[in-house]
Amino acid sequence: MNPGDRVRVDRADRSYEGVLLPSSTDEQLVVKLEGGYNVGIDREGAAVDVLEEDVYEIGGSASVDESDDKEGGSSVEFDEELPTIALISTGGTIASTVDYRTGAVTAQFDAEDVLRAVPDLAGRANYRGRVVANILSENMEPPIWVELAEAVREEIEAGADGVVVMHGTDTMQYSASALAFMLETPVPIVFTGSQRSADRPSSDNVMNAVCAVEAAKSDCAEVTVCMHASESDDVCALHRGTRVRKNHTSRRDAFETVGAEPLGEVDYSSESVTIRGDYQQRGEAELALEDALETEVELLKFTPGMDPAFLDVAEGSEGLVLEGTGLGHVHTDLIPRIEELIEDGTTVVMTSQCLEGRICDRVYDTGRDLLEAGVIEAGDTLPGTAKVKLMWALENADSVPEAMETSLAGELQERSTPWE
Repeated sequence: MNPGDRVRVDRADRSYEGVLLPSSTDEQLVVKLEGGYNVGIDREGAAVDVLEEDVYEIGGSASVDESDDKEGGSSVEFDEELPTIALISTGGTIASTVDYRTGAVTAQFDAEDVLRAVPDLAGRANYRGRVVANILSENMEPPIWVELAEAVREEIEAGADGVVVMHGTDTMQYSASALAFMLETPVPIVFTGSQRSADRPSSDNVMNAVCAVEAAKSDCAEVTVCMHASESDDVCALHRGTRVRKNHTSRRDAFETVGAEPLGEVDYSSESVTIRGDYQQRGEAELALEDALETEVELLKFTPGMDPAFLDVAEGSEGLVLEGTGLGHVHTDLIPRIEELIEDGTTVVMTSQCLEGRICDRVYDTGRDLLEAGVIEAGDTLPGTAKVKLMWALENADSVPEAMETSLAGELQERSTPWE
């Protein structure tokens, strides 16, 4: 009986069937069940039958070449028949372990460690590893987006056939949006992460990483987010980077495409990638980077009873994105202060708190008053995406209002259609 064998463990009138995993203690067996969850079983009193030997490679090799002279980079052993995938690490749970002294999850690994920790990646591609940051994603900042976009461009210029960005899940949607606006890419750029760290039961890091690499080998040359599509280890969804939102704090299938179907999916078992609808194909665009960002942009959510003084947070800022109610409304008492901000040079953009549907400020008097004050409608662009887009547009667009009302990276749909 060895790690990697498929086993059935009978103990205390219960049976567990799955793949035997390495255990840190001689007193317990660790078995990965079919649904992807791990279970620890006391060895005492347990009967173990080996159903099949060596069905799952445990601790396989993905040898790392440390001789690369690119700063912050490395590569693995090269196979001319395989595509080259750049693995760029920014930290987060997918590259974290538990600090058993404090019980906290801490960013620990660089990209090479991820390769060693996920041996399933071996043999799928040639890998180049690179570290841009080693932070938990709540510490992500716009200057790191710029560093990340430049690193991605360099990897593509160096011959990468696809890029996988390993990122914490809490702010992944913001970073994916930022790269979608900053980069024109001829190859796939795939963000992935993990809701649960590698040394915890039911970790999703292996499947997400494997599916992300398969997506990076596909024909879809867009910025996407690849995460579990369900609670089981079956399929990962490919979400367009500008339409995705993290909708649950801890579920493995926390990410959803808002207002549409996911762009595609990756079947974990068959390793097949399915892309739906219109998308930018591999090689269709020329590589280009416009990475200037205006960081003086605020995002503010309107709530009933809000004091107009809350709008002072945007005083002196270049931009303000409002999350209005319904079709894009705020209390009428706030409109004079919004008008003052616009007259002082702040670009104000309206989005909706609703998860589905689009802004339309022509239906009610409040909306028409906001338009008259100079507020720009963002259609069905998600509020977080609208903030990132406004940061980009203020530095790069010839006309900011026109840019905010035009779909640049799939963030603004022509029509809003509920999807079930």
